[in-house]
Amino acid sequence: MTTIAFVGAGSVVFTQGLLADLFDLDLGRLEIRLHDIDPERLATAAAAAAYLARHHHVTPRITTHLERRAALDGADFVINIVQVGMNAATRTDFEIPARYGLRQTIGDTLGVGGVFRALRTFPVLRALAKDIAEVCPDAWLLNYTNPMVMNVWYLKALGVRNVAGLCHSVYWTMHGLSELVGVPYDDVTYLAAGVNHQSWVLRFEHDNENLYDRLDEAIAADPELLRRVRVDMYRRLGFYPTETSEHSSEYVPWYLSHASEVERLRLPIGAYLDIVADNLATYEQTRNALKAGDPVEVEPTTEYAPQIIHSIVTGTPRTVYANLPNTGLISNLQSGAIVEVPCLVDATGIQPTAVGALPAQCAALNRSYLNVAELAVQAAIDEDPRAIRQAVMVDPATAAALPVERIWELCNDLVLAHRNYLDPSLRAALR
Repeated sequence: MTTIAFVGAGSVVFTQGLLADLFDLDLGRLEIRLHDIDPERLATAAAAAAYLARHHHVTPRITTHLERRAALDGADFVINIVQVGMNAATRTDFEIPARYGLRQTIGDTLGVGGVFRALRTFPVLRALAKDIAEVCPDAWLLNYTNPMVMNVWYLKALGVRNVAGLCHSVYWTMHGLSELVGVPYDDVTYLAAGVNHQSWVLRFEHDNENLYDRLDEAIAADPELLRRVRVDMYRRLGFYPTETSEHSSEYVPWYLSHASEVERLRLPIGAYLDIVADNLATYEQTRNALKAGDPVEVEPTTEYAPQIIHSIVTGTPRTVYANLPNTGLISNLQSGAIVEVPCLVDATGIQPTAVGALPAQCAALNRSYLNVAELAVQAAIDEDPRAIRQAVMVDPATAAALPVERIWELCNDLVLAHRNYLDPSLRAALR
């Protein structure tokens, strides 16, 4: 029997999608263990899992656990989808920086929002790592929780043996590009590499044709495409970034601090707050439908976790993109940093592909991104509150918007607002 534990299963919509994909795969006997600290959300997740099992005509063993360790005991795979602080903490990450004039769109990966999301997640990850080491040391930990690079870097620093960060940005970017140039996705050959939410499409081909030429033609034919950050970055850097314009704008100093660029590129400030509200509404609709016995529509996710589990369990080889430590995988990025590369997955596990050197301009931006992540992780490892401020100081978008004294004041305000989630050693205000 294959045992899969969901940590943060109360993220019901995402849990449903992953379960639907898992139940569509031939995995033999399955045990699904759902863990969340919110009893109502956990009950909703269990009802959704039972509904999906019936719908897919499978009979997994499904158990629920308010206590994490019981859910992990002997598990083969652990899927982490926790969001520490939920909606209220996310709103804080936007509202306090906005008082300082700092614009954010998503705020979950880099910048002040990403740093503080990581800092309040790290204590939960540390406890999770301890439990895994004691009750399921050989399990694969498949992390979806953002900020991806900071979280996986921290987990590796804690000694978690088998951990990979998973994200759909490369997959959906290539789907979108394929549609834009008029070539079916399944007929496209591509290679991407970099860091999560800021990888680069290094190859984009069909039958030995460079599809970047077709992309250039599509952009020239549609001036509205020029009003996308990722298209603007592609035109200036020569390689297409693998995350949405909303995300991409936050990782560089050129856009959000300029009102004219916000207007030109149609950047939706605070967009993630709308996503949070939509997610809450969808959760409530799902909960109410399950209670009433009404049907629940669940779209396949094509996420990587179910595919990885299937490949490891059955030995079926496939290629996915994953976030793993840089052990020479990208030669001009920091050793040990978490990088995103294609990986072969089979019965032996996840095997990353060495990509070599990125184009210099792409590596330069990735290094700026990784500098922020490294300092945030170091703040937690060394219990050093100064490193929090230093991480935000070197963040490109924040440094473009605020003088250094205001950055420290902003960090003090966020430390105070999030203090109940932070390690005690990081709660001090600094001058």
